[in-house]
Amino acid sequence: MDQKNKNSKKPKYSKFSQQELPAWKPILTPGWVITTFIIIGALFIPTGLLALAASDSVVEIIDRYDEACIPDAYTQKAESYIQNPNEKKTCTRTIRVPKKMVAPIFVYYQLENFYQNHRRFVKSKSDKQLRDPQAEDDTQNCFPIDHTVDNKPIVPCGLIAWSLFNDTYKLSSRGKAIDIDKKGIAWKSDMEAKFGSDVYPKNFQNGPLIGGAKLDDSIPLSKQEDLIVWMRTAALPKFRKLYGKINTDLDAHETITAEVENNYNTYRFGGRKKLVLSTTTWIGGKNDFLGIAYISVGGLCLFMAINFILLYVFRPRRLGDPSYLSWNRQPIV
Repeated sequence: MDQKNKNSKKPKYSKFSQQELPAWKPILTPGWVITTFIIIGALFIPTGLLALAASDSVVEIIDRYDEACIPDAYTQKAESYIQNPNEKKTCTRTIRVPKKMVAPIFVYYQLENFYQNHRRFVKSKSDKQLRDPQAEDDTQNCFPIDHTVDNKPIVPCGLIAWSLFNDTYKLSSRGKAIDIDKKGIAWKSDMEAKFGSDVYPKNFQNGPLIGGAKLDDSIPLSKQEDLIVWMRTAALPKFRKLYGKINTDLDAHETITAEVENNYNTYRFGGRKKLVLSTTTWIGGKNDFLGIAYISVGGLCLFMAINFILLYVFRPRRLGDPSYLSWNRQPIV
């Protein structure tokens, strides 16, 4: 072997490297294209109708209370009201059930114009500290919510935990309290893998500036489900988070009294707060977009199929005829 061939960088020949492996190379004839569009349309449109029907069967009640729960004297200075510890924050709302709601009924709080997806906010936590009791000093990503004024580590540290939602809801009907079950509202994987069963809150919300709810120091983080739900940050500025579940049915036209503790300060940044009660179906909560998307795609495919049929019947062309391929043409002599 000469020196030139020995130093060559030419790869060793193989059918894979030279793209010579056997492959399916379909020729898209009008028949194939029309059939494909018809099949997609026939599958997508019924699926979309089923999804819309399921979404329509969801009973959802949304009550915005952030403005209504501000006393008239504080209409123009809502932030002063929410920050005043001497003012009573309890607010009573009346909710009417439009249709029968079959248990389980999910209770959510909905926030709008709250950017949990902000880069600095998302990074402001210590995953190691949340899992390991020996890592309570791992707070380098948590500034400024990392240590107390006397330099003691805060557990859990960071802006996410510090801003924990702290509005509370009590529901009743016909003078009888409606129990809101707050067990099982967090992801099981989060409880078992992300939050330690032997990690307890320390020095949390003990500073001069309180961001949100406080935590029970005697309960490990893996059992603090409100915190776990809040720590799973939302991707959009409008989001819902699960507050609890109602395990009893609510009758149609029943009147629900909601006692709201309006503690959470969304007034500083123009945020909105809503209480949401919702049932679910096989597609989850109310979501018309999924059904509309399926119907739109299916309808577009049927429209294309009909157009191709009309073109193929009234203005026939040998579109996709393999005899037009260069290697199938007869040589001209």
